Amino acid sequence: MEDSVFSSIKSNKMNEVKDIKADIKRKILKPIYFLMGEESLFINEISDFIEENVLDESEKGFNQQIMYGRDVTIEEIIAASKRYPMMAERQVIIVKEAQDLSKTIEKLTSYAENPQPTTVLVFNYKYKTLDKRKKLYKDILKSGLIFESKKLYENKVPDWIRKVLNEKNYQIDTKASLMLVEFLGTDLNKINNELKKLMIILPEKTIINDTHIEENIGISKDFNNFELRKAIGEKNILKSNRIINYFADNTKSNPLVMTISLLNSFFTQLLFFHGLQDKSKKSVSLALGISPYFVDEYFLAARNYPIQKVTSILSFLRDADVKSKGVGANQNERDILKELIFKILH
Repeated sequence: MEDSVFSSIKSNKMNEVKDIKADIKRKILKPIYFLMGEESLFINEISDFIEENVLDESEKGFNQQIMYGRDVTIEEIIAASKRYPMMAERQVIIVKEAQDLSKTIEKLTSYAENPQPTTVLVFNYKYKTLDKRKKLYKDILKSGLIFESKKLYENKVPDWIRKVLNEKNYQIDTKASLMLVEFLGTDLNKINNELKKLMIILPEKTIINDTHIEENIGISKDFNNFELRKAIGEKNILKSNRIINYFADNTKSNPLVMTISLLNSFFTQLLFFHGLQDKSKKSVSLALGISPYFVDEYFLAARNYPIQKVTSILSFLRDADVKSKGVGANQNERDILKELIFKILH
């Protein structure tokens, strides 16, 4: 029952943007759309949809206005919002980079209490949120719509990738999606741009795999941190050394600081794994916040690296991180990486 409720909440959240766009398409409009939060992709998606779909092309010239937070005041936005549309049912005002108005945003309260019904006022308030205790938040919630765009946790991004591709009649295998997350992190804008490239190049119904990623995005399917972690977990010395030699020759696309960070996360999770009482696959996946795809790697790595060795490796990683910043050693990145991997594997 608990899993069912969790899945329902997660599904509702993932469909929120879709539901907002569906209402806009049906002309079920709010006088204020306050789009806020850390993940800019969803904010852009809703804002762009309003910009493209609320007014006809013939109406936009007189009735659609784009403002930027750094160039306007709240008073100017309110004054513009109170005007009546010209030869149209409504006007649209979109305030981009509205987070630049954060110091004076509470002045919007008077307008939020009684917004102009013929105006659709949109705030793109990126990387910040309104204080939910304040009157402004409560007033907008009564009259308009507040959408909080939260960052996805890394282990949720592959699901989002699959959902985006499924909607466009594409699929992606597990390794390919994990390669994208490893290389691009949780920046959905970057990932979305790369997915668009793939969908331009590849025909519909393609099942995107690691070869497609390598050939079209430039992420090596054999020489990446994903494969390095796997090789180290297996204690595969030959494969590990081949990968770090590749990294040493391609430092721009494989920065040392990223490799150290990812290995530190892996061995920190492995330390936690050793302490788990319930080592069922489902429990491990939830406890470590990892894809079920990776769970078997942790069982193998735990056999190869007992808890005392993991503790030592975390110390090696801290030392390598300090050296990579030029403290206490005069070594280049190649030598630091080779020394680190030798210490881990022996």
